[in-house]
Amino acid sequence: MPDLTDVLDHVLQLAHLVQADLARFEREQGLTTSRVHLLWVLGTTGPTTQQVLASALDVTPRNVTGLVDGLVASGHVTREPHPGDRRATLVTTTQLGSRAVHDLRASHAELAARLFGDVPERRLATFDQVLAATVQRFADLVEDDATGPAPS
Repeated sequence: MPDLTDVLDHVLQLAHLVQADLARFEREQGLTTSRVHLLWVLGTTGPTTQQVLASALDVTPRNVTGLVDGLVASGHVTREPHPGDRRATLVTTTQLGSRAVHDLRASHAELAARLFGDVPERRLATFDQVLAATVQRFADLVEDDATGPAPS
């Protein structure tokens, strides 16, 4: 049986490599992690309000305003009037923003193919199940730590 700390060390190494790859993409695009995440969400949802973005990113509306301001300044997004709500605006990718989303998706797909393309299907399915369960367990542990011990 593998040593549990060795397994955790592999997970931590993987997290470090994923972060390094994301940092490379960010440098190439001239974006921060938060701005990349916002563009990823826009690439999935299409034009949307800042309120929806705040919820999707799990940040405050003020934080989203700053992110959108930065992406407007860099030419990645625009704010457009909402067609159904004159009090709201839609955040929409520009051509530059759409290209960044396209590049992010292409990089994502290429990395997935390079990492897992030659892994046998059953082995990959097992890995995916174990990884999904690990992610859920870690999320639960983080949530438990955030809420503190149950009152007695």
